[in-house]
Amino acid sequence: MKDTFGFIGTGNMGGAVAKAVCRSVGGQKLLLCNRSPEKALALAHELGCAVGDARQVVQECAFVFLGVKPQGMAALLTELQPLLQQHKPVLVSMAAGLTAVQIEELAGGGLPVMRIMPNTPVGIGCGVIMYCKNALLSAEQEHQLVEALSPAGIVDPLEEHLMDAGSALCGCSPAFTDLYMEALADGAVACGIPRAKALKYAAAAVAGAAQLALESGTHPGALKDAVCSPGGSTIQGVRALENRAFRGAVMEAVITAAGASGDLGKK
Repeated sequence: MKDTFGFIGTGNMGGAVAKAVCRSVGGQKLLLCNRSPEKALALAHELGCAVGDARQVVQECAFVFLGVKPQGMAALLTELQPLLQQHKPVLVSMAAGLTAVQIEELAGGGLPVMRIMPNTPVGIGCGVIMYCKNALLSAEQEHQLVEALSPAGIVDPLEEHLMDAGSALCGCSPAFTDLYMEALADGAVACGIPRAKALKYAAAAVAGAAQLALESGTHPGALKDAVCSPGGSTIQGVRALENRAFRGAVMEAVITAAGASGDLGKK
């Protein structure tokens, strides 16, 4: 049981994290559970791991990932509370808006908890996982979890009061970026580029710009300035975006999503 990892909930986010952990520890150390068994079975077939129910996950796994919606967390942990108190696994919560202490309390108290905020690109090793923890999670357990999650991409600690903002920045932004890529491609289609090519070029351009920022450490504003030649086409495109409050709209999206993330834990 020492280094086994169980997943209760294998939806988009839970499944993406399970894929990352599998790349680190191997499928033989994973046990999957989902409300719709066929979804867990499909993922288990892909990863080469076993499927069970929630009770089995708690009984057999040292680390239990909770990939259920915030609204369903209380009912799940209340049902499993006797087993949780008996086996004392480390709980890893992906639920937005619920603090590590709240998760511990719902489980009956006395359990180590890590709270993580992943995004969907973790499934291909290009994601971000921010995390915080309660006082009962040992340094060894934290290290083991960070190592297991490392194939996801960036795994970084963040103060808990900033987790809702982090969730909006990294958890919600793939959807914002998808909208941006779709709009880029639509603009290219309007200029005559075939849609399949437009989508491929837009995705590659966005991925390349992000990778350049990460690898160079250069401020995005400086990277933007480097492309904006005086009187050139890029600065004219930037002007068009600014005329339509592009940056203000993006900032408002992050702030609104952060507020909504915090509200999820209150429902």
